[in-house]
Amino acid sequence: MKINIKKLNERAIIPTYGSDYSAGADLYALTDEEISVKPFETVFVHTGLAIEIPEGYAGLVYARSGLACKQGLAPANKVGVIDSDYRGELIVALYNQSCEEKKINYGDRIAQLVVTPFLKCVFSEVEELSDTARGEGGFGSTGTNIK
Repeated sequence: MKINIKKLNERAIIPTYGSDYSAGADLYALTDEEISVKPFETVFVHTGLAIEIPEGYAGLVYARSGLACKQGLAPANKVGVIDSDYRGELIVALYNQSCEEKKINYGDRIAQLVVTPFLKCVFSEVEELSDTARGEGGFGSTGTNIK
């Protein structure tokens, strides 16, 4: 699928896939100077890009697993949603969930973008829902494999 993308800054880096089988394309930081992220702080990191997501699709901005698990930097909103009618700059709100100050520099991979189709639903209010074996059980009601 072809996605139109516009550089809002000549130094912006077009997203790239890490391998032939990657679902997410890496988003890169666009900054003139090093960004310091204190523990438990959120910073807004520019990409210098605008994107044209096709109708019926959404762009989902996810954490990069290595950055989140090893460095403690992940999107503050957990998953960012880019709607197909948004034409502004892609900006990633990165949250430092570690106890140490972290640094972000120009060209660092800061998140990953997954473009995916979605269903537009019509919500119909009813008095009752159909029964299932699970019913209202939630929050661990089906058990866990962690020992």
